[in-house]
Amino acid sequence: MKGRSVKGAGEYRGMPPARHRSGEEGDPIRFAVGRTDIGWVLVAGTGRGLCAIALGESREALIDTLKARFAGGEPREGDTETVRWLSRVTEWILSPRRGLDLPLDIRGTAFQRRVWRELRRIPAARTASYGEVARRIGKPGSARAVARACASNPLALAVPCHRVIRSDGELGGYGGGIERKRALLEREARSPSTRAGRGSA
Repeated sequence: MKGRSVKGAGEYRGMPPARHRSGEEGDPIRFAVGRTDIGWVLVAGTGRGLCAIALGESREALIDTLKARFAGGEPREGDTETVRWLSRVTEWILSPRRGLDLPLDIRGTAFQRRVWRELRRIPAARTASYGEVARRIGKPGSARAVARACASNPLALAVPCHRVIRSDGELGGYGGGIERKRALLEREARSPSTRAGRGSA
């Protein structure tokens, strides 16, 4: 299962959400799950690249969510490439680097993809508010829509929605849980590579 190596924006593909959930494209989904010191992580991909990275409390819950999202087919566990991607992601969680340079198969609406592309421009160990992201994409006043796009982000870490916070400095929501969001930001702040290079994700 080979994906195109991508830096920066990755591969952003538009697809109506209903079609994405049903899996009508016929592209088989493969996944791998592992445990880290901040909980379980699941990665899933197609022949084009990673289409999901999720953090959660249990292996079973992550797999159930993946199957519900790709309800048109039965995701299959384990192959060499997804296991390798899982290893890369878990290594990053333990010691954040400048970014996750992985092939991505990102699917969403035009607005979602615009937001997610902007999130990938936020440097490691930095944050931006939902309102700031809205202004950067030329949609001032759409902070709530940006927050919804962050909540719909299928690729945690690779699309670093954990770096988006509320305008009052509070962390706001996070699909993987607020404590994981706090832990990720604290690790990035401590990481020598992010302190020295401030590289983009």
